[in-house]
Amino acid sequence: MTDIFSEDEVVITVTRLTRVQLARFIEDEFVKPEHDVGGYIFRPIDIARLELLCDLSQDLDLDDTALGIVISLIDQLHAARQELAAVAGVIDALPGDLRNRIDSTIKQS
Repeated sequence: MTDIFSEDEVVITVTRLTRVQLARFIEDEFVKPEHDVGGYIFRPIDIARLELLCDLSQDLDLDDTALGIVISLIDQLHAARQELAAVAGVIDALPGDLRNRIDSTIKQS
């Protein structure tokens, strides 16, 4: 599988995506592909995001305003999960007695 996709490959890969929708999603910054002299370059994460955008806009019939709100909330959730994973990694690296104290404190809250 390739690591980058052209605009043509994106429209073929994301079967429910039209060129008009792709342009709108880029304009609204719902997806932020890299840009080079040949046009936009999309990564696999962009493909997944475009699939999600199609699901939300078509299956749930969300307009651009609602789509922007939902995508923003999903982005915030992903960021919070990454931060939580980082904190958990730091806690896991602590000595056992300190980890146990943290665990006890969390359970008491």
